[in-house]
Order: sequence, then structure tokens, then C-alpha cells
Amino acid sequence: MATRRTDAAALVSAFLSGRNERTIRAYRQDLEGFRSFVGSGTLDDAARLLLSRGNGEANGLALAYKSDLIQKGLQATTINRRLAALRSLVKLASTLGIVQWRLEVENLKAEKYRDTRGPGREGVRSLLLKLENRNDRKGIRDRAILRLLHGLGLRRGEIVSLDVDDVDTNAGTIAVLGKGQTQKLNLTLPDKTKLAVQAWLDVRGPEPGALFTNLIHGGTGKGNRITGTGLYLVIRELGDKAGVRVRPHGVRHEAITTALDLTNGNVRAVQRFSRHKDVRTLYAYDDNRTDLAGDVASLVAASV
Repeated sequence: MATRRTDAAALVSAFLSGRNERTIRAYRQDLEGFRSFVGSGTLDDAARLLLSRGNGEANGLALAYKSDLIQKGLQATTINRRLAALRSLVKLASTLGIVQWRLEVENLKAEKYRDTRGPGREGVRSLLLKLENRNDRKGIRDRAILRLLHGLGLRRGEIVSLDVDDVDTNAGTIAVLGKGQTQKLNLTLPDKTKLAVQAWLDVRGPEPGALFTNLIHGGTGKGNRITGTGLYLVIRELGDKAGVRVRPHGVRHEAITTALDLTNGNVRAVQRFSRHKDVRTLYAYDDNRTDLAGDVASLVAASV
């Protein structure tokens, strides 16, 4: 039975509702890949096309989409994420009674590897030194951003979504919307991070809105909310000046690695700091930090 346009539109709307802005953006991007593949004008039309095919044809279409993604040379993680978005959409359609089947197309098998390298503790110190004596608006802003990246291990997306109202300097906390979360979590600001954020608020002003903004008019004016790309460029530019190859997530990686060092590898404690849902993620950091494989390899090589 053909799926009505209104059913498809309601499905897509329900699929995206109740999620935070970053998650919605990610799901839209993943579904856009399928829309482009089938040549539909909108996501609603693409969903209607998929659901109207029926079980066998829809799974065949999803399999063809998977093959197309493979031929384009996309990474397995990207392909699997896009397939997961399609499966989730059809699963919701089944739950709502729009269809009586689900997509069965499986993910690609992918070797899990997590690059947890950061700029190193000395690298972070070099970045901070470049900002230490900066009293201009940009320098003060960038120092606060760097302190949040390292002192709290915040993600780039978490920082750009911060508002002035999220900061409570009296309580010494900041409310952060974590990855994949719909409610903000109050995190305690370390002293140095609190001072850096307060210094930025002093020059930014108390007006409500984005905590971090672009700077215009030679750095003296206030622009719009800083974007993820803008924050990335801030850190890369700072790294170039300090002679350190770095990206925002690398600073977070270094913060987590440092936390493991200072807690003697207490992954449960560091999980509270990093806010990873799965503690197994931290074992990758710990393995890379200690390089046990390298130690064993050295022992084996020295044995003959």
C-alpha cells in the first residue's frame, strides 16, 4: 500500500523531534545522503519513496544505497551511521503502524580504532603561554575557550552551544548540553577555567545570548555565535603561532589522557570527567597512553 505524503512528513517530523540541535543536524545530514541517492526533492519525499516500496524492494534499495556509499570510498563508520539512520527511521514507521516491516541491511564490519593523540601536556602549556599576556578581546575569548577545552574536556559542539545564562560564577558552575543529550548538566569550573571565563564575561558584557561570538570590526565588536568551524580555526591558528599541531578535539584528548595519568588509570573516575557513555572508550585512551603493545613488543624483540 502506498504511503501517503502526510504520513511520511509526520514520520520525519517525529523522527527528528525531542532531540538536541546537534543530533537533529547529524540525522538530517545522514538522511540527506539517501535523499540525494534516490533523487527526491525533500526528506519527506525520500521517506515516502522508501516506505512505499514494501519490505523486499525497500531492503533492496537500501542495499543499493550501501553499495553506492562503498563505491564512493566513504569510511565504514560513515556508511554504518547513514544506514543506522535509515533503519531507525523505518523502525519508527513500524512502531507507528505505517509499515509492518523493518530494514535488515547490515552494517559493514569495521575495525575499531580510536586516535586519542593530543598535543601533549607541553603542547597545551605552549598554547596557554601564547595567550597568557593577551589582554585584547580576542585573546581573552580564546583563552576562555582553551581553558574549557582542556580544563573541563568539553567538546567543540558543547562550547559553541553555550549561552551566557549557562554560567553561574557565584556557584562556580557551567551548564553543558552534552553529546546526544537533551538536558544540560551542571559542571564545576576549575579555578583557572572559572577565572578565564569570568574575564571573558567582563569584556563581553552581561547581555543574554551566545557565550562565545565571532569578533568583528578588528576584534572590537561582537558578531554572531561562533560556529564549530570558527572554533576549529581559532585553535588551529593558535597552534600555528605556538608551533603546535592541534585541533579542538585533540585538546580534549589531551585532557582525558592527563586525567588518566593523574588518577593512575582510574577509568571510572575519568568517565565522570569525560562524560563518555561507554567506559570501554576510555580503555582506548588508557591503552594508547601506556602503549602496552609496544612494551610487550620490546620484550619479545629483546628475547632473541
